[in-house]
Amino acid sequence: MLTYSPGDSLAHRLDPRTKLLLQITFVASAVAHTTPRGLAVLTGLTAVLLGLSRLSPTTALWEFRYALPLLVVGPLVAGATLGAPWFVVSEARETSLASYRVLLVLLVSAAYVRTTAPRDSRAAIQRSVPGKPGQFLGMGVGLVFRFLPLLQSDLARTREAIAARLGEERPVHERMELVATAGLNRAFQRADTLGLAMQARCLSWNPTLPPLRFTRLDAPAVALAAVLAVSVLF
Repeated sequence: MLTYSPGDSLAHRLDPRTKLLLQITFVASAVAHTTPRGLAVLTGLTAVLLGLSRLSPTTALWEFRYALPLLVVGPLVAGATLGAPWFVVSEARETSLASYRVLLVLLVSAAYVRTTAPRDSRAAIQRSVPGKPGQFLGMGVGLVFRFLPLLQSDLARTREAIAARLGEERPVHERMELVATAGLNRAFQRADTLGLAMQARCLSWNPTLPPLRFTRLDAPAVALAAVLAVSVLF
């Protein structure tokens, strides 16, 4: 499951604000550069970021396995026509490039999640966005990073339980209904438990956040983010 994993990689040691800046500029550059040449450069940069995070591309792709079919089917649907020539390559090409951009963004996001603790993400957001909006966004990000892995784990256990009871012999729509129902029930139970825990601990809008400090390691990353930001203009 794609969650934060403590480590001593170079990406782990970067300030979370630097990683957020790098991620934002990467997304902007991916949207701006839609040519195969631009995507080739971004592919190499993605490989470098994954290497600095010590995250295997195979592991990251496996975590997004449910989204990958949509990225593959999109170009096929875009290129298909109801009559001759039945498939338009130019239409499929544009959608393929868009799907590939989304894939690169997902991989870079996976590197961020793997190397950044939820509390550090909250601290980075609250110190970058002033006032109540920053506090609200920081709290929301922290809750998502903690809540989403639990929901994924619940769904995985539900599927395993169905398989153990020979549920795989049922039609697909029945299995989907069982998983969806159990997932929603667990989500509501988790939400109730989370709300009770937040009340019991007197949830603070402005808690004591971990200290953040830029180091020499952040300088090359900030410079790279600046290059990506400038590249959007050209």
